[in-house]
Amino acid sequence: MAVSSGEGKATPDRRLASQRAGEQGLLFDTQVSAPPEDVGYRGPTACAAAGITYRQLDYWARTGLVEPSVRAAHGSGSQRLYSFRDILVLKVVKRLLDTGVSLQQIRTAVAHLRDRGVQDLAQITLMSDGVSVYECTSADEVVDLLQGGQGVFGIALGRVWQEVEGSLAELPGERATAEGPVVHPHDELAHRRRARRTG
Repeated sequence: MAVSSGEGKATPDRRLASQRAGEQGLLFDTQVSAPPEDVGYRGPTACAAAGITYRQLDYWARTGLVEPSVRAAHGSGSQRLYSFRDILVLKVVKRLLDTGVSLQQIRTAVAHLRDRGVQDLAQITLMSDGVSVYECTSADEVVDLLQGGQGVFGIALGRVWQEVEGSLAELPGERATAEGPVVHPHDELAHRRRARRTG
C-alpha cells in the first residue's frame, strides 16, 4: 500500500481544493467512540454488518485475509468471534472488491491496516484507482493524489466505522469470556428463548 505525502506542494489550485475538502469535513473530521474490547460477534452477525456472504467470510478466514481476533474456530461446532475492528476491515475489503481492486492489493492494504491502532483507523481514507490502494491521513494527501490523476474513489474509514457501529447496535454480540450472548435490549426473541430455557 502506498502512503502519499502532501508536504511542500502548496499551489493555488491545491489550496483551493484543500479548503473545499476542509469545508466538507467528510474525510478526516470523523469522531468515533471506542469499540467494546470484550465483545465479539459470530459469523452471521459479522456478515450482516459487513454486507458479505458467509462463504466470503469463511474463505477470507481460511486464507488469512481477515481472521477472527476474538476467538478462532477450533474444530466442528466451535464458533468464530469477530471483533469490531475485524468487521470494519471486512466491510473495507468488500468495498475494495466491489470497485475492482485485486485481492492481492487488498491483502497488502489489510496487512498495513493491521499495524495501525484502532483509533488511527478512523482518521484514514483509502484512495484507489482500481489497481493500487493508497492511504491518506490528511486532505492534502487526497488532493495530491487527485492532482496526479491517480485517485478515482475513496473510502473514509471513519464513515465506515460509523456504519458498522450502527449495524452492530441492532445485532447480538457475545462476551469474549462468556459462553452466552450479550443481552441486547432489542432482541426480544432471544430474551424469550432464554427465559423459556431457564424456567
